[in-house]
Amino acid sequence: MFGVAVPLWFSELSVGVGEEWAMSDSELETLRQSLSQLKQQVASLESEIADREVPAVWAPQRFYSAFYAMTGFVLGGVAAMASLLFNVIGSTVAGEHPLRIIGVYLTFPLGEQALRLTSQGGSDYLIDDGVILALGCCLYIGTGMVLGVVFHMVISMLSEGRPLIVRAIVGTLLGVLVWGVNYYLILVWLQPLLFGGRWITDNELLPWWVALSTHLVFGWTMAVISPFGEYRPYRRLTD
Repeated sequence: MFGVAVPLWFSELSVGVGEEWAMSDSELETLRQSLSQLKQQVASLESEIADREVPAVWAPQRFYSAFYAMTGFVLGGVAAMASLLFNVIGSTVAGEHPLRIIGVYLTFPLGEQALRLTSQGGSDYLIDDGVILALGCCLYIGTGMVLGVVFHMVISMLSEGRPLIVRAIVGTLLGVLVWGVNYYLILVWLQPLLFGGRWITDNELLPWWVALSTHLVFGWTMAVISPFGEYRPYRRLTD
């Protein structure tokens, strides 16, 4: 009904554009090859960047022994202080010197005279008894730090991420094992050989159940606090 008049200049422009974009097959193939080469260069650059770029999250390929040994060393000190506190309270309740276990413990480097540190008369050392007992506490905690490495690594390998009851069972087994090995396979012959007496394993000085309970408290404490020593990958803050 109504016709639309197309200007002559628009028709000529359309024809010109069509002719400009019309390409032969060889020209199209050349462009495709150039595009393919550019894609290969982009892929190569992306691969090189990925190889050189530091990952946002690093994770060890296997059990991170160095990390768990370090954290176990620290946690072992905490567990040793907990077991020492257990003995201090227990000795006080039983009417003994609060650091009775330290006095018995120090018989390994000092011999029988160390027992006088917690007696009424005191010892004959030139250094004050309190100072020696304080050093004995440090030695006790230091020993716990070394044992903490073993406890934490074993607990982590066998029960990391599992319920507390599982970790407590592992800690109990380790506590009993370490107590048995120390008292009945090592100290029972080593202390008499070096110092001429078995004071640490003497049930009259240190009942076996007290020694066992001390190791159990240590193992249970390690089981409770072991999650604080778990490895968690560091995540970088990105824009």
